[in-house]
Amino acid sequence: MTEVQSNQTQEFNEWQPYNLDHYAQKLVSDFRDKKNVLNESHKMRMAVAYGLERFWGEHLRFERESKQESKEKGKYWKKVWDTLANDILKPTGINLPNESVKFDDTNKIQDMTNRIWQMTTEDRIIVLMVLTQFCDSLVWWTQRYKKKDEN
Repeated sequence: MTEVQSNQTQEFNEWQPYNLDHYAQKLVSDFRDKKNVLNESHKMRMAVAYGLERFWGEHLRFERESKQESKEKGKYWKKVWDTLANDILKPTGINLPNESVKFDDTNKIQDMTNRIWQMTTEDRIIVLMVLTQFCDSLVWWTQRYKKKDEN
């Protein structure tokens, strides 16, 4: 094997497609019939810029609301995080903190944010890049599957 072939093989083995489009399509499809929930895909894409701990905590904001529509939005945010942590990143060896936390449990909230902040810089950068692309896929599928009667 030549040096060029060896380098190409190594690059191919290191590259990860993560199946982001498949996971995004499934999530959008699963939440398609929940009123106004898919609008959150666009908000997720914008929220990535604020950091992992803020993205993770957004589901808690919806949890405290009394309206069912808000609760469904919170479930969507949490399911996106769960999918990112368990299905996309875990197989690659990146352990994204992901425990069930309730809005009223201040200690668990602080523990989760601390665990996210304590991730290595390299892992945080990778997770942010993957999450950005994942959210781009969510937006793309939302634009195709969103029902016309929703804003």
